[in-house]
Amino acid sequence: MCLGIPGQVVRTLDGYGGQLVLVDVAGDHRKVNVGMLPDETFTPGDWVIIHMGFAVEKTDQEGAEQALASLELMGSGSAEGRDPDSVP
Repeated sequence: MCLGIPGQVVRTLDGYGGQLVLVDVAGDHRKVNVGMLPDETFTPGDWVIIHMGFAVEKTDQEGAEQALASLELMGSGSAEGRDPDSVP
């Protein structure tokens, strides 16, 4: 799995050859290109992992939760709140 943001498909957008879907990412709706996954079909409720505006993986809710947990874990490693003298 690559670094990506999980989102839930809301609907397929008209036109665009069926390659654009509207995805809910933490309450924000985004247009996402699913053209990199030509063998997949997308219906409302499906989960995808998004990187740079493209769906790179279709997943389930558990996979989406794992991706989100990984992102949160990386965020916890930020410099905020750390002693600057302890950073290599």
